[in-house]
Amino acid sequence: MSDKKQPVPARTSPALVKPQSNAGEIDAFIRQARTLAASATGSGRLILALDATMSRQPTWDLACELQGQMFDAVGKAGTLSVQLVYFRGLEECRSSAFVSDTNALKQLMTRIECRSGHTQIGKVLTHALKQTAAAKVNALVYIGDAMEENIDDLAEKAGSLGLHGVPVFVFQEGHDSGAEKAFKEIARLSKGAWFRFDRRAAATLAGLLSAVAVYATGGLKALEARGRPEDRLMIEHLRGGGK
Repeated sequence: MSDKKQPVPARTSPALVKPQSNAGEIDAFIRQARTLAASATGSGRLILALDATMSRQPTWDLACELQGQMFDAVGKAGTLSVQLVYFRGLEECRSSAFVSDTNALKQLMTRIECRSGHTQIGKVLTHALKQTAAAKVNALVYIGDAMEENIDDLAEKAGSLGLHGVPVFVFQEGHDSGAEKAFKEIARLSKGAWFRFDRRAAATLAGLLSAVAVYATGGLKALEARGRPEDRLMIEHLRGGGK
């Protein structure tokens, strides 16, 4: 288990709240996002889940910018429906509707402020199971930095998602070893993949997220057809070759 996260002062410094990312990386991200319309070969539903507890504040704005740009482009293509799920504070865990025009979703993300609290990953996984029981969910993306729950409970839910064909793509911010162990297990049992969320490499993160979107709309065949380095990396992870 990881240590409990300690709250940090909210928005104490512009440098803390909005870490600078290379402009060229952001431009490359947007170019990649805009190619998704041509890359996707079907339609799908994807859940985007985020840890909005206080320790995420330093990179929350960057995450909103990157994810908002990508899912906005995908939504305009009309091929992917996205639902936002986030948790924060004292037992607060909320979800949006599934939307294919994601402008409203992006606006919602930019209005969310991080609040102190413990992780609620179990609720996210349970929610995904309920959603796919109602209508097929093709993938779950989870972005967080810590895990403060019973790993066996999370593993059971992750295994159920794997049986239902809902891979969890976990993007870990930071280097918490306990969280890393749990996140990798969630990815393995759900037949998904684990990656590092690195704010210093926006273009790399963007490529991986776009690969998840392509997978959600067209599966492995769509990734193979596009054939970018990030697609090949995603395929390797999905087939059990990733570390």
